[in-house]
Amino acid sequence: MTRKAGIIGGGVIGGGWAARFLLNGWDVAVYDPDPEAPRKVGEVLANARASLPALSDGPMPAEGTLSFVSSVSEAVQGADYIQESVGERLELKHRVLAQIQQAAPLTTPIGSSTSGFKPSELQQGAANPGTIFVAHPFNPVYLLPLAEVVPSPRSDAKVIDAAKEILREIGMFPLHVRKEIDAHIADRFLEAVWREALWLVKDGIATTEEIDEAIRMGFGLRWGQMGLFETYRVAGGEAGMKHFMAQFGPCLQWPWTKLTDVPEFTDELVDLIAGQSDAQSGHHTIRELERIRDRNLIGFLRVLKERNWGAGKVLLDHDARRRAAMPQPTMGDGPMEMARMTVLPGWIDYNGHMTESRYLFAASETSDAFLRHIGADIAYVGTGFSYYTAETHIMHLGEAKLGDALTGTVQVLHADEKRLHIFIRILKGETPVATLEQMLLHVDMQAGKTCAAPAAILDRLLPIAKAHASLPKPAAAGRHVGQRGA
Repeated sequence: MTRKAGIIGGGVIGGGWAARFLLNGWDVAVYDPDPEAPRKVGEVLANARASLPALSDGPMPAEGTLSFVSSVSEAVQGADYIQESVGERLELKHRVLAQIQQAAPLTTPIGSSTSGFKPSELQQGAANPGTIFVAHPFNPVYLLPLAEVVPSPRSDAKVIDAAKEILREIGMFPLHVRKEIDAHIADRFLEAVWREALWLVKDGIATTEEIDEAIRMGFGLRWGQMGLFETYRVAGGEAGMKHFMAQFGPCLQWPWTKLTDVPEFTDELVDLIAGQSDAQSGHHTIRELERIRDRNLIGFLRVLKERNWGAGKVLLDHDARRRAAMPQPTMGDGPMEMARMTVLPGWIDYNGHMTESRYLFAASETSDAFLRHIGADIAYVGTGFSYYTAETHIMHLGEAKLGDALTGTVQVLHADEKRLHIFIRILKGETPVATLEQMLLHVDMQAGKTCAAPAAILDRLLPIAKAHASLPKPAAAGRHVGQRGA
């Protein structure tokens, strides 16, 4: 059954929340009195559709239904989760939260995107303060996994746990802030850096571009995959954090920063900052900058994903949850469906078509899924045995383009103790875009030679081979390169 998210506020953050829920299969109802809200949310959603699927190694769930409604009550009725993202004015948030709790069940989790207010402030005068908490995300919400989840002493622990699980289900990383404080954790760091940056510009020491270069060419990349303390631990060398603290601790007494002194926020300072920023990147539209940002983040996050590190670990865990939720393959009366994939931006060539290597990758994903099904998974490889691919013959029959949904199926042509002969179809809908015939050999990896597979695997493999023996032999099976006739 499809679940519903009620989104109150359709700006940059609210639109990002809507996209995150929608692309993870939730129905989403958005309320925002701004008549431009459908356009603004639609543009954010278009960016999300072009980028979020690139972070997943499996197919995205069927997109939910998006609706724009005319009232708060209509948005939250029947909602399983509610996210408030209105302006940062406490009286406005109190009014909206009261309207939400008048229409929604009093047990529904209500997260606020506030970047500064404490949950105890949001809960003042609420009908049920226990369900209101802070769920502070970072832009773009549909790509960045962090959501600071901040309860107060009046929060219901069960509601907070349920909310964190929902956030995990849509691919986010809920960081539980143990004690409420103004601006939570991350924004307090950002505010400190922002103040120092204003002084550097005001005093003519650096331009906006030079400051951005200092961040993105240096410590920003370190922070992106190690954070602050782990970065400094590494900086301490073999002696670790204690050495770092002893070496650099005295710097805290030096007048390096002006963090205790705030520059006067004058029109002149605003003009100076805005003018430098316009010169730095004003030749790009905001939408262009968003797309540049998203493509860069995708590359960065996928590198982290390949290494099971930082935010990449969240993406891997999310893929694993989706994979576990997928129905198990069955023999049925035809080839077994083993994999579902989406053609990602990195899979296409300059013609806009899927590259040859990715057809092989799709086949590998399909055969690996079949091997896992019969018990030859990564744990089995750890025992020193595996199936090795000895031969592959590929035929390209059609074109796959960016965003196409592909299905990989396996038909067992023959199997015995040592050999596994399979025919793989990569389908777009019902039409094959490629077929691959493979011969795999069961190998003792330490001895470096073939050997008989154990009974635990053969007991799963041979019944499939027997069932598939009655299937028509694929016309392409056994062909050599260049042969096209029967």
